[in-house]
Amino acid sequence: MSLVADIIRGVEVEKALSILKYSKKGASEKLEKVLLSAIANWQLKNEGADIEEANLIVKEIFVDSARQLKRLRPAPQGRGYRIRKRSNHITLILGTKN
Repeated sequence: MSLVADIIRGVEVEKALSILKYSKKGASEKLEKVLLSAIANWQLKNEGADIEEANLIVKEIFVDSARQLKRLRPAPQGRGYRIRKRSNHITLILGTKN
């Protein structure tokens, strides 16, 4: 997920949405939802402002590791293989070009 986040860091919001929409990575779908949520939050705070006139960019985005779920998968000869189901914390901050 951090690879996709590096691609859209410092990019205009409209361009970042198009990059995420046409990316083949699985993480791009989740980052697109986070970006759309950040845009909606910005619109709620700035009711009179227009997105196109504001020139919003992805000012900061970083991905931190979160808790891992640890499971065991049955394996041959009575063994168990460990499965680590990883999750992330995504922090996205929008800003203007100024």
